[in-house]
Amino acid sequence: MKKGTAMQARTDDDKVSFGFQEVDAKDKASMVGEVFSSVASKYDIMNDVMSGGMHRLWKTTFVEQIAPRPGEKFLDVAGGTGDIAFKISKQLSHMDRSRAQDITILDINADMLAVGRERAVKRGIEENFTWVTGDAMALPIPSGTMDAYSIAFGIRNVTHLDKALSEAYRVLRPGGRFFCLEFSHVDIPALEKIYDAYSFHLIPRFGSMVAGDAESYQYLVESIRRFPNAHDFAEMIKAAGFSRVSTRRLSGGIVAIHTGRRI
Repeated sequence: MKKGTAMQARTDDDKVSFGFQEVDAKDKASMVGEVFSSVASKYDIMNDVMSGGMHRLWKTTFVEQIAPRPGEKFLDVAGGTGDIAFKISKQLSHMDRSRAQDITILDINADMLAVGRERAVKRGIEENFTWVTGDAMALPIPSGTMDAYSIAFGIRNVTHLDKALSEAYRVLRPGGRFFCLEFSHVDIPALEKIYDAYSFHLIPRFGSMVAGDAESYQYLVESIRRFPNAHDFAEMIKAAGFSRVSTRRLSGGIVAIHTGRRI
């Protein structure tokens, strides 16, 4: 297999997972889009509710691992509401306020991007970002142009993981860095039982109470369970062509940071 290519050919008639359902591959993107359009306005509040605020610590750790440097070009995929990009921007500002920032925020969902733009305007930092509506599996970004690619809690929602990883490889320049923060599989038996009970019984209820949408959060919980474990996902990153692939588990394996480099 050539580096940066999809691992196997598919047709639009393939079946893929949408939570615990099996759906036509051609339908998944629109179904995921409906989920995030439904929850966009309450997305950040629900992140706090679902994780007890832990998502903020995970994202801070994630950006610390990215270690952004002034002058680099960043692409944050599935980053509509701006959480990761804003943290990157803040770190860059601490290092060099005089240098213009080059951070592209890409999301397939226009409603999520609208929330992010509004947040950026309120913070007075909108000039630091380029906002792009696009698909992680077909990035509207020239090849070999980015220094760092990040995606946080988004890659499990794409239709074909290998295509998204192939695109990440394509847009990075030689020496470019890949970073993915995603839910993973808990590796502590006692915690796993508690986590499962919380996820399946309480998160959809919180979704109903806070966002008025239990079904979308039921999907999000199920999508976590269908995502590959940390080892298998690391193998997929390697198969896309990346070198120096590593995995860092956080909070007993609830989430993991995956990294790789295009050599």
